[in-house]
Amino acid sequence: MINHQNIFSAFEAVADRRENHPAIIYLGTRYTYQKLKALAESFAASLLDNGFQSGQRVVIYVPNSIQWVVAWLGIQRAGGVCVPITPIYTPQDLEYIANDSGAEAIVCADTNFGYVNKVLPKTNIRMVVVTKMAELLPVWKRAFGLLFDVIPRGNIAVGKNIYLMRKLLAAYRNRTDTLPKVNSNGGDIAEILYTGGTTKHPKGVPLTHDLFLVSANEQIRVSEPLFPAEENVILGNAPLFHILGQTCSLATLLMGGTLMLQPKVNLDAAFDAIQRFKARTMIGVPTLYRMILEHDRLDQYDLSSVDYWYSAGDVLPVDVGKRWKDKFGKSIFQGYGATETCGGVTMCPTDIDNPPKSIGRIVASKKARIVDSVFLKPVKQGKPGELIVSSQYMVSSYLNKPEETAEAFIELDGEKWYRTADVVSMDEDGNLYFVDRTVDTIKHKGYRVSASEIEAVLQDHPAVVATCVIGVPDEKVGERIKAYVVLKEDIKGITGYELIKYCRQSMVSYKVPQYIEFRDMLPKSKVGKLLRREIRDEEKRMKEQ
Repeated sequence: MINHQNIFSAFEAVADRRENHPAIIYLGTRYTYQKLKALAESFAASLLDNGFQSGQRVVIYVPNSIQWVVAWLGIQRAGGVCVPITPIYTPQDLEYIANDSGAEAIVCADTNFGYVNKVLPKTNIRMVVVTKMAELLPVWKRAFGLLFDVIPRGNIAVGKNIYLMRKLLAAYRNRTDTLPKVNSNGGDIAEILYTGGTTKHPKGVPLTHDLFLVSANEQIRVSEPLFPAEENVILGNAPLFHILGQTCSLATLLMGGTLMLQPKVNLDAAFDAIQRFKARTMIGVPTLYRMILEHDRLDQYDLSSVDYWYSAGDVLPVDVGKRWKDKFGKSIFQGYGATETCGGVTMCPTDIDNPPKSIGRIVASKKARIVDSVFLKPVKQGKPGELIVSSQYMVSSYLNKPEETAEAFIELDGEKWYRTADVVSMDEDGNLYFVDRTVDTIKHKGYRVSASEIEAVLQDHPAVVATCVIGVPDEKVGERIKAYVVLKEDIKGITGYELIKYCRQSMVSYKVPQYIEFRDMLPKSKVGKLLRREIRDEEKRMKEQ
């Protein structure tokens, strides 16, 4: 049930009710709901006074921080559309997304300003807001950070249409009474998230206010059998540009809880924050939970306040779940979702004993079928099949991608369904289990990585004639990225290290292959199609020997 048709109006209602309660804890500093609302409204007023128009799209190119949240809420208060992206994107990625989304403004960290400045002439971005990661912290913390050189700093070129966030917030602190009424159309696009897949470029997924509000409410309230939603203190390790970080941690701001943020994952800092602020929830991918178990100083901290340990982004290895239960006496609850479904499709209930390999049960807002991937007919109970998903407020298309839209979003029985391309099975109690993927997507550290994108980059190298990229199963990171490469006949002396270094020039770190294997040829079908599955099967046989 949606009580508000706009994300900001939902936040505003909570902020007015919980005004003195901590909304954000950033690097140990508390920001109340009243303070966060005031900052967001000041930012909205500054945008509008500088020519911002309703419906404009704004890239958020900032690490997890109080500034990220201020920008996200402020853009929506001004009637804009947020386009959050990872702060480690390269200029090539930034240019593509800015143009694909039609963004006319960007909020960036000072450390990213150089990349932004580089792509400005090639985009429609006309307004740049720059923030320093410590600028909204107390003076003494900023001074400490500068003194001990622990705050990353970047160079900023002052110029026309380039603004400093801190100065904007100060200048418009008492000018929020001129803000227009909050737009209340729940069908409007609230944000565009970009996701990987089988294509060379990431795909833009438009999420409406209605869809986000329903998903956020549902996914935050899964833990209510353990504690009330308003008492939740979430350590949000997942990045806020990712759907996991949004619906399972950022969404607590629409319920009255508290969100703890750190610019990047540091285990000792995370443990200290849990202990100091009595976190009730922690969000992470399976890799993070394994890292925690193997951390040398784990036993020096008291993590007993956390009752809801939540894992998503990939399947949690059974041994990690068992070791966790043995050590802490508490379970790690799993979930499964996608950007296209606005997060959770399945969530493990918190009031039952879930089977070890289960990724949860279908949530109330979603309808799901397990079907034969060729004929789209339901499979028998317990048999594996492709998971397809439908919901009342669902996404129905990718941005500017008609071919990919036609493949992923289909009509069945008069309803729109999203094809996840993941193979699952369901037991008689309604628990779902992940089996396999039907598309060439690699899950590395919780990210969906397109094999085709990596192949396209490698094939741009002048020495490469053909490539094949696969995911190699790995207990620590889900899958490691391995590339098989065929070089031109007259090329000598090219090493795998050189190709990996080449990839790093234009790709974010989590997409760069960890292994390169050279081949004389790659398996292809009679019509010349790369047979990636044969390479995967060969790799599997080698592992089993």
